[in-house]
Amino acid sequence: MDSLQPQASRSGIDHSPGRACAPVAGSDWQALLGGPPLNGAELHALNQMVELRSLSAGAPVMQREQPALHLLAVLRGAVGLGQARHDQPFHLERTVRGPAWLDLSSAWLAQGFAQDARAQGEAQVLALPLAAMRTLLSHEALMLDRLMVGLSRTVQSLTGTAHDLMHKDAEKRLAAWLLQRAEGDTLLQLGERKRDIAAQLAITPETLSRMMRQLKLKGLIEVQGYSVSLLAPAALRQLAAD
Repeated sequence: MDSLQPQASRSGIDHSPGRACAPVAGSDWQALLGGPPLNGAELHALNQMVELRSLSAGAPVMQREQPALHLLAVLRGAVGLGQARHDQPFHLERTVRGPAWLDLSSAWLAQGFAQDARAQGEAQVLALPLAAMRTLLSHEALMLDRLMVGLSRTVQSLTGTAHDLMHKDAEKRLAAWLLQRAEGDTLLQLGERKRDIAAQLAITPETLSRMMRQLKLKGLIEVQGYSVSLLAPAALRQLAAD
C-alpha cells in the first residue's frame, strides 16, 4: 500500500472531510467491538463516519500529548506503541496487530495520547471521530455495550502483560510471547528487530538471545534466520503458565 502521508494530519490519519474509502467489513467491526453481529443500521453508521489510512513502515499514527479527537484502531498489519524521542530510535514497548484497538480511552478523557505509535511495515489504521460516536450512541444503545467490550479487552490484555512482567521470569515471558505471536500456528516469522522484541519483554537483547538458545536446547523451538518453528507448543504453553 502506498503511504498517503503528505495528506495526513500529525497523527498519520487522513481526516479530510468526505474522503471516500471502502467500507470496513462487518467481521472486522465484530473483532473490534464484540457482542452480537452488528445490525445494518450500526454497520452503515460506523462506515459513514470511519476514516481510514494506509500507512507505510515507520509512518506516525499518533503522537504523545497530541489532542486526541478520535478512537484509533489498527485494521491490517501491525503498529508499535512506545516513545519517539528526537534524534533517537523509536523505543518500542508493545506491538498491536489488527484488527485491534490502539487507543480507545484518550479521546474520552479529553487528553493527549499517552504514547507514540508508528506503523511496523505496511498497515491500515481506522479512526472514529468522538463527536460522531457520541451522536451514534444517543440512538444506538447497544453500541455503548460494544465499546465497553472493546475497552474491557484492552484492559484485560494490559493487565495480563503487567502480571507477566511482575510474576514471570524472562524465559516464561518469551514462551508466552512466542505463542501469542504464532496465533495457533507452529511457524513464526519475526518482523521486529531483536532490540524491539527485547523491549516488549522488558529484557536486554543479550538476555533475549540467551533465552532463545535455552528454548532451542530444550527442544522447544528451532530458529533459522527470522523464522522460528515451535516444535512443542504444548510444552511451551506449560512453561508459560508455570
